[in-house]
Amino acid sequence: MMIRSALAGSALAAVLAASAQAQVPAQAPGHSHATGAAHSPASAHAPGHAQSGDEAQVRAVVTAYKDAIERMDVSQTPALFWADSEIFENGGVEGSFAYYLEHHLGPEFADLASFDFRNHEMKVEVDGDTAFVSETYTYHITFKDSARAPIERRGAATSVLRKRGDEWRFDVYHSSARPFRPAA
Repeated sequence: MMIRSALAGSALAAVLAASAQAQVPAQAPGHSHATGAAHSPASAHAPGHAQSGDEAQVRAVVTAYKDAIERMDVSQTPALFWADSEIFENGGVEGSFAYYLEHHLGPEFADLASFDFRNHEMKVEVDGDTAFVSETYTYHITFKDSARAPIERRGAATSVLRKRGDEWRFDVYHSSARPFRPAA
């Protein structure tokens, strides 16, 4: 499992690096880009309609997870993760999603009054039965105990989703956050 994670992490890093370089697209032989056409890493390797259908399914899974967090109702989220998934958060190994849900995410929600994502952006790269996703966002948390100060953080998440059969689910999910510092 750790070897798979290391390989997935290396592959994700390579995709993100390639995505950064894709800001200035090189024209491959036999390919043309219409003047003014938007170029994005998500569409850079899309060979046809099936790819955009897979991308839409991946985006739906990631969005469903984000929406469940905002609703603070994670009862349906196990269906978004493969049983052998791995979760990493803020420099720590959380284990499978089932473990993360029971020992981390679930107990945290007991203390929260609200959880709101803001400025959410997502990039998706689909390569066969593997999808690489990067997200950036800020989030705002308030607590049931009004004596506790709200939390505002800037966050990022990277994930690998795998397609098994006709279904996309999270295989590896990593998120991190730091205190939000508004622009001066």
